[in-house]
Amino acid sequence: MLPQPVMQKAQEELLDWNGQGVSVMEISHRSKEFIALTQQADADIRELMNIPSNYHVLFMHGGGRGQFAAVVNNLLGNNGKALYLVDGSWSSSAVEEAKKLAGDAQIDTLNIVDKTDGISRVVLPELSEIKQDYRYLHYCPNETVDGIEIFDELDSPWPIVADMSSNIMSREIEVSRYGLIYAGAQKNIGPSGLSIVIVRDDLLQYPQLTQASIMDYRLAVKHDSMFNTPPTFAWYLAAEVFKWLKAQGGVAEVAKINERKAETLYGFIDSCDFYENRVASANRSNMNVTFYLKDESLNEAFLAEAKAAGLVALKGHRSVGGMRASIYNAMPLAGVEALVSFMKAFADKHAA
Repeated sequence: MLPQPVMQKAQEELLDWNGQGVSVMEISHRSKEFIALTQQADADIRELMNIPSNYHVLFMHGGGRGQFAAVVNNLLGNNGKALYLVDGSWSSSAVEEAKKLAGDAQIDTLNIVDKTDGISRVVLPELSEIKQDYRYLHYCPNETVDGIEIFDELDSPWPIVADMSSNIMSREIEVSRYGLIYAGAQKNIGPSGLSIVIVRDDLLQYPQLTQASIMDYRLAVKHDSMFNTPPTFAWYLAAEVFKWLKAQGGVAEVAKINERKAETLYGFIDSCDFYENRVASANRSNMNVTFYLKDESLNEAFLAEAKAAGLVALKGHRSVGGMRASIYNAMPLAGVEALVSFMKAFADKHAA
């Protein structure tokens, strides 16, 4: 979901952006007007996330999956090794891509989720006890499919690479604890087709693997993310989302709303015998609330009746089943309250 005010502004400006008489999609990405947009977007995300000056912010193609490959190609080199923590579907996909590019010998993995009694719990390893020299440690702090979020900051002896595609700017973090953060835009930033990379200076000195120039962080830095024509409309929408976030009071204020949304939905699920959540309370995602009907024969009826009530995109990922409510930054509290109201009515209607 994108913020409604952002979508309304995009609609109003679709044919005439910034008094140019044409759409932002039709002007040169190297025009002074578009350059001003990109500079403001850079300044706004730096302010929102309190990004230190020794970090570069890149606006790149390819989404999160593109960065699965770019991280390996930019940071690993021919002889480097990396450690990947696995806590769900997306971290597993990152491992698969990394091994495809670098080979099994360069990629070590640690599963950090315990599923005793059917409840998923994150068990973080004591990283300082691992006697290995890694170029970086990769992890995904929010797993959308599994409804798992890691709120603890990792204490790593190696630079941390974090896939924050689904929780970037949903709560405050200390950017200086990370070597590199990347995020596909289509959760909290803008439409698909754009990815954000926040990378510390020293990581740009790492040996590279052979790769396409379009995904080269060094070239992206050198050319201000314009080595080739960028996804201009996606960049424009991201810039508007940053303005919207600032108008809400910034990340700290948005985080309070996100916590209230999550508490409202999890609180109802826990209080109702009709539904269940299968993630330990300390690891429940604030962005992706997964839940199951205890009588799963009612799944199709639940989805059909929810759609009739104006509630869509609730079907869980095919790999885990059940339901999933994604309540990203732009989802208002009223949307969560509407879902809870429907879930209660559905349970009352179909309870044995």
